[in-house]
Amino acid sequence: MARHALGEFEHLILLAILRLGDNAYGVSILSEVEERTSRRVSQAATYIALQRLEKKALVAARVGDASHERGGRAKRYFEVTELGRERLRSAAGALFAMWDGLDPTLRDGNA
Repeated sequence: MARHALGEFEHLILLAILRLGDNAYGVSILSEVEERTSRRVSQAATYIALQRLEKKALVAARVGDASHERGGRAKRYFEVTELGRERLRSAAGALFAMWDGLDPTLRDGNA
């Protein structure tokens, strides 16, 4: 089977979903990424990435209950699928292998 690399933003979205657990919906995912990375993220980019990850079967969505606060609309909650977890493990392994031996050099500024 061919290896499928994760893009940086996809990686961040998947990790945010794992961190949020049962509370992983669009806005909470966006907030988690912004908070942890100090990076401004647009709603559109977040939802496009979620659609792409869902199409690749790396995340699955379920619809919650409708709420009055949302004008009767329901939230879509996301979870990382087993395939998504496998891709994250593979990506982490590749990154750890590349970082191996470099970390001390980077910390003291001699990279």
